[in-house]
Amino acid sequence: MQYRVRDVAIDPGLVLAPMEGVTDLTFRRLIRQIGGCGLTVTEFIPARSLASEIPQALGLAEFDPDERPVAVQIYGNEPDVMADGARLVADLGADILDLNMGCPSKKVCRRSGGSGLMKEPALAREIVRAMRAAVDLPFTVKMRTGWDADHRNAPDIARMCEDEGVDALAVHWRTREDKYGGTLDWSTVAAVKAAVGIPVLANGDIVDVPSAVRALEQTGCDGLMVGRGAMRDPWVFRKIEAHLAGRPEPVVDLAERKRVLLGYLDAIRPNFRSDKGVLGRFKAIAKHFTDGVPNGDSLRPAILQSKSIEEAVEHVEAFFAA
Repeated sequence: MQYRVRDVAIDPGLVLAPMEGVTDLTFRRLIRQIGGCGLTVTEFIPARSLASEIPQALGLAEFDPDERPVAVQIYGNEPDVMADGARLVADLGADILDLNMGCPSKKVCRRSGGSGLMKEPALAREIVRAMRAAVDLPFTVKMRTGWDADHRNAPDIARMCEDEGVDALAVHWRTREDKYGGTLDWSTVAAVKAAVGIPVLANGDIVDVPSAVRALEQTGCDGLMVGRGAMRDPWVFRKIEAHLAGRPEPVVDLAERKRVLLGYLDAIRPNFRSDKGVLGRFKAIAKHFTDGVPNGDSLRPAILQSKSIEEAVEHVEAFFAA
């Protein structure tokens, strides 16, 4: 399975979703090293901060020279500022510019950013048009199916995006009001795919091979975007890719799981000024990662209750030695 974002080939057609506080350079490196992922996307970045070249924003937009293809995602609610952010993304050398119309957080939505744009279609058009006019970079949009269950307007927004020159879309089956709950329903995503001629990715609760197959069967989409499923199982891309290609899925033993978990901990240490920051990020990943480990229910609370990095490592070592 593969698709193209204009002249950029995404092969395999499996994409790591942008996730705040997760898909930094270190996590994206981990996913790329394991393999099976055709495109990585940065955490979402405020366009105003990026256009102003604020160091923190530039840090979020950092990617490795060999991280290709890579998309940089920005958000905001002012067309001219979003255009400035788009130009900076192009200057940084990203392969793809991505617009966030899917984040459900109150902070982002409060001023019509993220999924707040789903209920401001006129403003959404202005932003898309301004960004498209600003750069010639391949341009994608990530959205939800609507603001709430009574306003699932993703097909209309998708047609607008295509009309304004967007090259591909990723659609999460949830509405903004669903946040991280709701009842799985791919019908609106399927309607988006039927409404446009550009590539469409299905996103949401794709955590393993069966859920990936169901998403493709029920939407007819060109590719898949995986978010929290990659935190639970960093090998999920390789497994899905192998299954779709008719190859045996890779078997991941406990030794490999231990190596990756502790390797991730070592890799994030230089990113934080304090052990507290390192431990907090490790816990955020480990609470999902342990879902994919046999008997992980006993390891998860031990890590989450650890008061130091050393204590967390001791729990990991003891668990995998048992």
